[in-house]
Amino acid sequence: MPEIREVKEIPLKNLVIGKGQVRLSNVGKELDELAESIRVVGLLEPIVVSPTEKPGQYEILTGQRRFLAHEKLRKETILAVVLKDRVDPITAKIVSLTENLVRTEPSRADYIDACTALYHKYGSAKDVAEKTGLPYHKVRDYVKYERLQPELKALVDKGNVDIKVALRAQDAASVTGKYDATEAVQLAKEMTTMSGPQQSKLIQERQENPDVPVEEVIEHAKSGGRITQVIVTLSSTVHSSLKGYAKDEGTTIDDAARTLIEEGLSTKGLLQES
Repeated sequence: MPEIREVKEIPLKNLVIGKGQVRLSNVGKELDELAESIRVVGLLEPIVVSPTEKPGQYEILTGQRRFLAHEKLRKETILAVVLKDRVDPITAKIVSLTENLVRTEPSRADYIDACTALYHKYGSAKDVAEKTGLPYHKVRDYVKYERLQPELKALVDKGNVDIKVALRAQDAASVTGKYDATEAVQLAKEMTTMSGPQQSKLIQERQENPDVPVEEVIEHAKSGGRITQVIVTLSSTVHSSLKGYAKDEGTTIDDAARTLIEEGLSTKGLLQES
């Protein structure tokens, strides 16, 4: 294997991505998140480069995503481990493969443990996101359980209520600005028997009519409102991604698709509630 000559900051303009990269697909996946992490905490691991035939130019052997994130952040240089000599394509592939094998992504459980600890320290998911550079929506997902009130934690611990339903019930029971524990438990138990659209309708009704007795809101969500079924054709890749999202959220594919459609329309300001 090539010897290391030095570690130094190298201008991005003097770098080219080598052809020996092992990672050829999904290179841009979650690149914004990586860039935000680097912006907040800095580059924790230098890239690895080797000299090219052109004086002052270097080939990136490992760290192309870190390089692309630096470009996105409009940084001028990046910290790099510089090998002593040029490497042939096979050696470059070996270096890239080895680095990807030893650099394993933290598991979901690892993220949950770390974010939960930080949540206890800082007191909010927003602060954890700002301190780590992780997306706010992911931090909220990782600290779901810790956000629950004690009585709802008890329902989740007993297996009576899903954690996502418990969180929805907690939010619905807090629309007046003051959390109602009795109402939260009642909503959680009722929402467990509802479909995803019914749950969404209940939350909407509660937000729009916080002074109406909760029993009326529950009954209206169960019986009122017209639901239209839409059939769409998805590619195998999109379908697989949707299944993965549904599994992570602990819900059905139908509810996962509905949630993503609602969020997309809401983000673009196109969701008009009737």
